[in-house]
Amino acid sequence: MLDIGEKISSLRKKHNLSQTDLAKQVGVSRTIIGNYERNSNSPSIEILSKIATTFNVSIDFLVGQGQLASYNKEVLKRINDIENLDEETRGKLFFLIDNVIQNFKTKQAFSK
Repeated sequence: MLDIGEKISSLRKKHNLSQTDLAKQVGVSRTIIGNYERNSNSPSIEILSKIATTFNVSIDFLVGQGQLASYNKEVLKRINDIENLDEETRGKLFFLIDNVIQNFKTKQAFSK
């Protein structure tokens, strides 16, 4: 299977959880979490769903597939919210976003 283990380990550490803490939250043993992180075992879809919920990411993110796999649920929610804006408001938001990005890129270019 894909390198789910690395993502689980990374997310677990990012959220300051031990393997035992994560195991309790998803209803498996610490040994099983260790096996997932080493890619010795692959989680079932049920456990994968619980892990995704624990870290507020999509299953696609964990398995690294799908067009939006690199985005967490917070980013996806914002994209969905933007998609639901009226055209004029969305245009203004894109103008603002484009300016912030341009400013960031300019700062990066001059700091090198």
